[in-house]
Amino acid sequence: MQWESWSAFFNMGGYAFYVWFSFGLTALCMVWEVIALRKRRAEALRLTQLLAQD
Repeated sequence: MQWESWSAFFNMGGYAFYVWFSFGLTALCMVWEVIALRKRRAEALRLTQLLAQD
């Protein structure tokens, strides 16, 4: 698909809200998943160290 200008690209043929909302929501979920994984990893490492002390 080719667009005549950048504004036409961002408008997405009248479906801009749906396209950019879904794109943004997907990006947000991916960032959230990375943050959650880092927190779970830190907690797992903390518990492993705690159990190793006993």
